[in-house]
Amino acid sequence: MRGKAQTLLYLVLLVSSLLPPHIEAETNRRYEAIFNFGDSLVDVGNLIVNGTPDFLATAKYPYGMTYFGKPTGRCSDGRLVIDFICQEFGIPLLPPSKAHNANFKQGANFAITGATALETEFFEKLGLGQVVWNSGALHTQIKWFQDLKPQICGTPEACKELFSRSLFILGEFGGNDYNAPLFANRKFKEVYAMMPHVMKSISDGIEKLIAEGAVDIVVPGVLPVGCFPVYLSLSVTMFKIKKGGFGSRSGCMKKFNTLAWVHNSLLRQTIAELRVKYPQARIIYADYYSAAIQFILHPEKYGFEKQIPRACCGAPGEGVYNFNMTAKCGEPGATACPDPSTHWSWDGIHLTEAAYGHIARGWLNGAFADPPIIPTESSSR
Repeated sequence: MRGKAQTLLYLVLLVSSLLPPHIEAETNRRYEAIFNFGDSLVDVGNLIVNGTPDFLATAKYPYGMTYFGKPTGRCSDGRLVIDFICQEFGIPLLPPSKAHNANFKQGANFAITGATALETEFFEKLGLGQVVWNSGALHTQIKWFQDLKPQICGTPEACKELFSRSLFILGEFGGNDYNAPLFANRKFKEVYAMMPHVMKSISDGIEKLIAEGAVDIVVPGVLPVGCFPVYLSLSVTMFKIKKGGFGSRSGCMKKFNTLAWVHNSLLRQTIAELRVKYPQARIIYADYYSAAIQFILHPEKYGFEKQIPRACCGAPGEGVYNFNMTAKCGEPGATACPDPSTHWSWDGIHLTEAAYGHIARGWLNGAFADPPIIPTESSSR
């Protein structure tokens, strides 16, 4: 008997040692499901669920090369922040909400590439209808969520119960809203004039989710767009940025990063007001901005090469950013760097799996979130 017990103990220890960290850490299984909303930063395939358009470079190799070994509709070389968060809590990677015959009992991802906080009609009234690609705005995605409820949880009572034990991630939203006037070369005052509308849309979205029964809601801010190769490659030809308009240490465009900083500041203020209004909810501000700045200023801390902002996957173009509008990642003429884990920028617009992994850990544990998704003793007081 003693020999059998020892053998059994050995097998248990062996199996435990082979389990992935997110399965082994059962204490982190605090959520029954995860529901995600957003744009191309977190789209896991909604845009291509009914077929891949020939023009869509993000659905072609080398997208997906690092983790999946093939394109999945994710705009990265591998996993996104939402994927790492699911794995942390032992939840299967979320299916796109538009997927056919999928199981949504443990959550769904409603994010879709091109999504904005504001509806298409808003942009059309500003004469920006031709430059915005809105495949599913924030409130459209929430409507998709509401329509999917019968497949998720059945009765209203069961839904309320499930949603109270689920994690909701709303965003980021706002980046594509500002892209529309910026790439149309509108004045910055027109972009700033959109911010109150963007904030109200996000705030209304949070309130809709709370009304559905959500308790834990993560609301990410926007990235420092002035550091991204897609913008930097146009810094002189389109945006007419002078030498003094770039950060001396980062090489990023100052006024573009100021725009993102103001958005994030207003978002934090909006969240603070909602926390007072809904004390039963736990609304978390998630910080993309600080993480990306850290990748640029202290790359060695994260395993990245020390260099000016430069896309891993792309082609030479204007400047030294390895971004070319006529040869974007996934298109003829573009190539990927040998090791994407040494870069934070994947295609000049989106981030690498390595960068998303660092951000996810910061959201979970508090380095890039307020409060952290996983509560600590101090954050839960």
